[in-house]
Amino acid sequence: MSVNTKIALVTGGSRGLGKNMAIAIAKKGIDVIITYNSKKNEADAVVSEIENLGQKAAALQLNVAESGTFDSFFESLKTVLKNTFKTDKFDFLVNNAGIGIHNSFVGTTEAEFDQLTNIQFKGPFFLTQKGLNVMNDGGGIVNISTGLARFSFPGYAAYASMKGAIETLTKYQAKELGARKIRVNVVAPGAIETDFGGGVVRDNEQMNQQIASVTALGRVGLPDDIGGVVAFLCTEDARWINAQRIEASGGMML
Repeated sequence: MSVNTKIALVTGGSRGLGKNMAIAIAKKGIDVIITYNSKKNEADAVVSEIENLGQKAAALQLNVAESGTFDSFFESLKTVLKNTFKTDKFDFLVNNAGIGIHNSFVGTTEAEFDQLTNIQFKGPFFLTQKGLNVMNDGGGIVNISTGLARFSFPGYAAYASMKGAIETLTKYQAKELGARKIRVNVVAPGAIETDFGGGVVRDNEQMNQQIASVTALGRVGLPDDIGGVVAFLCTEDARWINAQRIEASGGMML
């Protein structure tokens, strides 16, 4: 391993899309730190999988809804960077951690709205802000949005609105962080078969078929369709891609 190995921090990397992203990034020869909210065993398994690929890896607990914990999180991160990776900075931040709440606009409660705001918008906003002190110049940030910010399915008004905010924020981050040569992009997955939102896309056959029918490539997305896109944005090949929204949906709702 060269001493110049890059390091990526992937939030919510213990399962689903985040796990896929973390492993795809490791396959690019990048070391990976993942965060998990509660499932330490799953996170440790991902760390082992990355180490088996020949990259260094670590897992840290983080609840992105609790911005008050971010300072202590980054203190822990600095310790891990020093002890495990023999460095003091990381290069790429992937803001992936999140939940989905399915409710109509009329039915959405203030508690649901606040929870989504904290996890999907406020969390990434301030985690990225505080993370800049521990990031190398010339790295990159990948924010995760959703196809639902472009097209509308009933029941996602609050969730998609937060993601719309993330997409706007991405452009401002790219503009303001350009002086540090930090690129900021958005990856917007379409409907994916994971346990996200209770696994509704994966487990509800009627919904699965409906989504496939409005997708140009004729099927629902899989985690493997997304991880490699995020990994690509963490490579030198993507050095001139900045402030872009890359939708990986197989051509949904064209």
